[in-house]
Amino acid sequence: MDMPCRIHALDADGAAARAGELAEVLIDCVDGGASVSFMAPLAADKALAFWRGVADGVARGDRVLLVAEDGDGRLVGTVQVVFAAPENQPHRADIAKMLVHRRARRRGLAARLLAAAEAAARDAGRRVLVLDTVTGSDAERLYARCGWQRVGVIPDYALMPDGRPCATTVFFKTLR
Repeated sequence: MDMPCRIHALDADGAAARAGELAEVLIDCVDGGASVSFMAPLAADKALAFWRGVADGVARGDRVLLVAEDGDGRLVGTVQVVFAAPENQPHRADIAKMLVHRRARRRGLAARLLAAAEAAARDAGRRVLVLDTVTGSDAERLYARCGWQRVGVIPDYALMPDGRPCATTVFFKTLR
């Protein structure tokens, strides 16, 4: 069942203004066991600092920050399209920090966020997208269902929030 929501980009001021809400989503995901660069327990000040850095990146034009709001306007998901790359890769972008609050999962939101990220990348002239995710995760299955091509698996690439090592699957997608 799809969740009614609005997906849109935040400018730098919007990202800074909603850093607290973004931090809540990030903390919820880490608390739920998502390996998204942070260890549990994730302190609110550390999560806020991360999102303030993202807002700075939006201001520089290094990335697009997309958010999903539920019918009440609460932020329940986010994803980034990161453009910062070497000068010989102006056609490429990374998809990063796909996060959906646990209360909003299993309702099609992640697929809609991913489609919005692909559209934002396409609008920015990017043709090749890359991402990585925990091997065996729901996210890995989502990316495959959405037409992403599996490149391979890197064993023990990262740590889960509780400190256990995990493998990472790398994907790419060529936009048409």
